[in-house]
Amino acid sequence: MSLKDLLDSSKDKSLSGQKWHMLRQAIVKRLLSAGNATIAELSSELQSSVPTVTKAVNELLPEGYVVDLGKITNSGGRRPSLYSINPTCAYFLGVEVSIASMSIGLQNIKNEFVSIELGTSFILENTQESLLEFCNLINSFIEDSSVEKKMIVGACINFSGRINSMEGFSYNYFFSENRPLTEIISDQLDLPVHLENDTRAMTFGEYCEGVVDDEQNIIFVNYSWGVAIGMITDGKLYYGKSGYSGEFGHSTIFDNGIMCQCGKLGCLETEISGWSLVNQFKAALKEGKQSKVVLDENSPALQHHSIIAGAFNLEDTLCVDLVTKQSEKMGRYLSILLNIFNPDLLVIGGDFAQLGDYTLLPIQSALKKYSLGLVNRDMKLKKSTLGRRAGVIGACCVIKEKMLSPLINN
Repeated sequence: MSLKDLLDSSKDKSLSGQKWHMLRQAIVKRLLSAGNATIAELSSELQSSVPTVTKAVNELLPEGYVVDLGKITNSGGRRPSLYSINPTCAYFLGVEVSIASMSIGLQNIKNEFVSIELGTSFILENTQESLLEFCNLINSFIEDSSVEKKMIVGACINFSGRINSMEGFSYNYFFSENRPLTEIISDQLDLPVHLENDTRAMTFGEYCEGVVDDEQNIIFVNYSWGVAIGMITDGKLYYGKSGYSGEFGHSTIFDNGIMCQCGKLGCLETEISGWSLVNQFKAALKEGKQSKVVLDENSPALQHHSIIAGAFNLEDTLCVDLVTKQSEKMGRYLSILLNIFNPDLLVIGGDFAQLGDYTLLPIQSALKKYSLGLVNRDMKLKKSTLGRRAGVIGACCVIKEKMLSPLINN
């Protein structure tokens, strides 16, 4: 029996009585939600006798849902054993897709990676062939791992752009009016599949396992090839009415006549983004400015990485200058969000976060200059600590939340 089956009380169980089954469920739910416990603690919290709880735990141990962590010290008498949920009783698959690569990770129930591959070569194209290759790569990753597919509770897949997580559609890639993308991929993987916007998944990853401490109202900025934000409000991901919140980069701000990749003129991304940085770099070279960095014209979507690397590794003057100017602009427009939302924490993530102070200091200076002092005074600014793993970690956390929370709280 899988963990999902054990927790799903709607299923018919071949156990001796519904009360006994509910006690077993309650023990597992308690260990999942609140952490390790002794028999005495479980007995007190679940209002069941010590012998009854002991019998139930002794059933769950050989079935693989619970593990005995050994004896703990106490003030006197017999030392009790401490019990925990078995890390290997369930796994969660996270996948992040970008223009020229994909990253895949498999976490156990304790949020520990048992297998992870970052930056696997994959060209994302809006074709059936690309979708099949994508699914084949995921299946190969699962086969190469040490985990049986039946132990994987579900998969979360992150795409950029407009994602309807509630209905399972991506409106940028592999869109079909007849069938949700989640169903199509689920058939290929033979797993439950959830679709998520990449920035929103990164936001949740930082909240669960990254730089967030006890803050409950957070704005995460994915400052990369494009620009988007994710929001946590009162400890929950904010989706908006239709699930499309966070498209900060497609706010029409500039009267510059530059066409954005979304088809509108003057979006924030036309002057603040990875692709705008590439255009600014090329324009500077035409004006006669010098740089140690040579762009690879065969990989236009990755050229901003060369400029970022030039600023970070070579301390190239032109690269540093362009990044600094962009980041100062970024801080100016982020100050609008601070004034509106008054968050506890602002996290800078994505490719530009790799630059550390080259990005953070100009942003911080602009925030102080353009946001209200009372708003900025007790707001924290931090760099993402998850780096390139943020999306995969976030995807694993999202699918765990989606699959287990309704069962635990039922």
